[in-house]
Amino acid sequence: MKKLIMAAMLFFAFTPVSSAKDFELIEAFPEVRCMALNIYYEARGSNLADRAGVADVVLNRVNDNRYPDTICEVVKQGLQDDNGNMRRNKCQFSWYCDGKADNPQNQDLWVDAQTLAWTVVQNGKYRGLTEGATHYHATYVQPNWASSLQLVGRIGAHIFYRWE
Repeated sequence: MKKLIMAAMLFFAFTPVSSAKDFELIEAFPEVRCMALNIYYEARGSNLADRAGVADVVLNRVNDNRYPDTICEVVKQGLQDDNGNMRRNKCQFSWYCDGKADNPQNQDLWVDAQTLAWTVVQNGKYRGLTEGATHYHATYVQPNWASSLQLVGRIGAHIFYRWE
């Protein structure tokens, strides 16, 4: 699956993204779309380094055998009820099962998230920024899992952690 996605992306690698129509093309790649949605809902409005850090964590999880093998599976990971529906507030990334619609409203920030997602997934740019972090949280929360992981550092509005 990863090879198929990368091959398709290579086909478009040298085509500049410059219009709304071009972003329809990007959204045709589900893995890039999942990454863009995660960047948008986890860090929209944050600085570039913070948004890239969020993307880096997703890819670090894809590459870690403790997590699912694709970007979409990582982003959508969470607990389900007996009917297969996502349990509210029981996802790895809170926006995915917060009960709200997942349709980006701010078009400028959505274009920004798509551009960064394409750059990270397609070109590997900003990889390693979080030094292997597989977790993060916003600076205004204190999750109970944070003390069990190694602190990597803070970028913008997020604090990043990795396994020992």
